[in-house]
Amino acid sequence: MWSQFLGNVRPAVHEHWPKSALVPAALGVGGAVVCWMLLRSRKKTLEMGDGWWALGAPQQREDTSVRAFTLEVSDTEIQDLYQRLDRTRFISPLEDSQFHYGFNSIHLKRVVSYWRNSFEWHKQVELINKYPHYKTTIEGLEVHFIRVKPAHLPPGQKARPLLMVHGWPGSFYEFYRIIPLLTEPSKYGLNPNLAFEIICPSIPGYGFSEAPHKKGFNGVAAARIFYKLMLRLGFGEFYLQGGDWGSLITTLLAQMKPECVTGLHLNMAFVPKGGFGQTISLLLGRYVPWLVGMTREDVNRLYPYFEKNVYALLRESGYMHIQATKPDSVGSALNDSPAGLAAYILEKFSTWTDPEFRKLEDGGLERKYSLDDLLTNIMIYWLSGSITSSMRFYKENFTRDFLYSPANTMAVRVPTGIASFPCELMHVPRSWAKGKFRNISSYTYMPRGGHFAALEEPELLARDIQHFVFRVEKLGQ
Repeated sequence: MWSQFLGNVRPAVHEHWPKSALVPAALGVGGAVVCWMLLRSRKKTLEMGDGWWALGAPQQREDTSVRAFTLEVSDTEIQDLYQRLDRTRFISPLEDSQFHYGFNSIHLKRVVSYWRNSFEWHKQVELINKYPHYKTTIEGLEVHFIRVKPAHLPPGQKARPLLMVHGWPGSFYEFYRIIPLLTEPSKYGLNPNLAFEIICPSIPGYGFSEAPHKKGFNGVAAARIFYKLMLRLGFGEFYLQGGDWGSLITTLLAQMKPECVTGLHLNMAFVPKGGFGQTISLLLGRYVPWLVGMTREDVNRLYPYFEKNVYALLRESGYMHIQATKPDSVGSALNDSPAGLAAYILEKFSTWTDPEFRKLEDGGLERKYSLDDLLTNIMIYWLSGSITSSMRFYKENFTRDFLYSPANTMAVRVPTGIASFPCELMHVPRSWAKGKFRNISSYTYMPRGGHFAALEEPELLARDIQHFVFRVEKLGQ
């Protein structure tokens, strides 16, 4: 039948098209197809744009110098803190409430007492100043960062530049436990051939980086500023690492300047709205995970969340709704009360480290962290007065078109490593991640740990970063 049909068609073609015209026509169609394929295969990059975040109009010339910075705190600032702590008005907790209603005020009294009477801030200042700090002006803002080079490198070995970006409610201090592991790996039993030079900036509006004075400073602006920072420091190619907002910012930088990013390592992966495919994956994955590209570990981590703890999403995301809509209201209160600031931030260090810590009156805070480390992070927010500006970052990023922005719909093609910690706020299976990250070199189910991986499990994270870099460089993946 098909031969008869084609036989009937062929004469019509010959009748209407002279032989001399068939070749050019075929070439024209073929050329159009090739052009279409080339356009489709062209790798898109995120538009970098530009910005100016200081007061007033942009300056024609900007001070590009890199200036040493040393943290100094006056006795007046400390005395003001003590007076405010002494005037704290504590609430009475409900009976048997643990951390289910937020930070338990019985334990808050203990934290405030330690902060007021035992916490040696000047000692922590010495620890902070242990690493070299700098500031430089980019797009009108004073950008703070630390830069740590390996003290000793074997002959012929070069340190790999690694930009590490924190999130909320963290700070550059989150990385103080992992920095020595990455810069001096041989001292800690890690691969001595994979040492890094760490550049760790404070997101503008966090800690000692100046807060933007204009609306609109989002993740794209932060990524662009950090790209300019790396260029200013002389790095044309570098690795990236981040979690929380740091994950978003480093991912955006990889989309913006993929030719400069040797590899991207994340301990929290942002993936776009899943749509029909992800819905089908959720429906089938519980019963036939292999059919939708899930592993048994994915099932163990993902389905308790969706089947039993959907309420947990609402319980743990209330802060985000506030900060993405009216950050200045609650920010004004937190900026005025150190005890309130501590309760607001440390509650996240409890439940985001392990949701089971909600069942404990002390929130399990000192099971994974020292009170000195936790309060040092709080002090960075308090002394810099940056809690409100840090919260505004949510409002600037969660705009109406957030889900449909170019960054959300664009693939990431640089080599990517994902460390999936079991107590992270949301588990992202590899099968979901690869929809956005098209070149996953390593995906690791971490044995323990939560949201603040660099501070909680620095050795696990350092080993996974090394593993990822090894695969990228030695195995060409």
